[in-house]
Amino acid sequence: MKRLEDKSILITGGSSGLGAAAAALMAQEGAKVAIAARREPESLKIVKSIQDAGGEAMFIKADVCNRTEVEKMVDEVVRSYGRLDCAVNNAGLSYPFVALADIEEDDWSSVIDVNLTAVWRCMKYEIKAMLDNGGGSIVNISSIFGLKPSDVGHAAYCASKHGLIGLSGTAAVEYAKQGIRVNTVCPGYCHSEMVDPHFEALPDLAEAVLKRHSAMERLGESAEAAETMLWFCSDASSFVNGAALTVDGGTTTALDWPTPS
Repeated sequence: MKRLEDKSILITGGSSGLGAAAAALMAQEGAKVAIAARREPESLKIVKSIQDAGGEAMFIKADVCNRTEVEKMVDEVVRSYGRLDCAVNNAGLSYPFVALADIEEDDWSSVIDVNLTAVWRCMKYEIKAMLDNGGGSIVNISSIFGLKPSDVGHAAYCASKHGLIGLSGTAAVEYAKQGIRVNTVCPGYCHSEMVDPHFEALPDLAEAVLKRHSAMERLGESAEAAETMLWFCSDASSFVNGAALTVDGGTTTALDWPTPS
C-alpha cells in the first residue's frame, strides 16, 4: 500500500522547489494533491507532470497574503477532494540580504507577512477543515535559521522562521486532543529556485557557505526535504507532534562547531 493512499493534501508554494518536489512525491505515494500558488504556468506544468505519471493533482491560484483567497483555497480542496487530510505550508520569501539596520520597512513587512502571518492565515482555515473530518496533519516549512541566528544577512527571514516554529508548536498543543498534528521541517540549503541562482552567480560565496553550513559540504536535494514532509503527513509519524526537524546534512551541528583560527 502506498504511504499516502487516498489522502487529500494541500501544498502552498507548490509551483517550484521544495513544494513542487513534495507535490510530485506525495502524488506518487497515492495522495490527491492540490498545488496552491500565484504562478499559473509553472503550477500547471507540475500538475500535468503528476497527471502524466498517473497521479491526481489540481492547481488553485491563490495568494496566501489574501484572506479571501486563502479561505476559497481551502474550500476548493474540500469541494474537489471531499476533505482535507494534510497541508504543507511552504510558500515563503528570503530577501533582503542586508544588515538589520539597512532593511527597508516594506521589505521587513513583506517577509513577515508571507513567512509567518500567511502561515497563520492558512492554518486558520486548514484547521477548521480538518476538524470537520476528525483530524489531520499540518507541516510548516521553517529553516535552519528558525533554530539558529542568521549569519548571511537576512534578519527578517530569520525572525519569521523562528516565529513559525513557535506558532507551529503552539498549534500542536492546542489541537492535539482533536486529532490534528502540527510539525515543522527546517531545511538547510537545498537546490531550489530560491537558492540556485545565488549560488550560480556567486560561486565563491557558495563554496564558503557550504563549508560553513553543511557537514556534508553539499546542497541538499529538494526530494530529500520532500521525504520528511511526506513522513510527517503519513501515519508513520502518528505520535510525532510539535517537532521541528532539521534536514540539513549536519548544518546546524556544524554551526555549533568552533570556527578554526
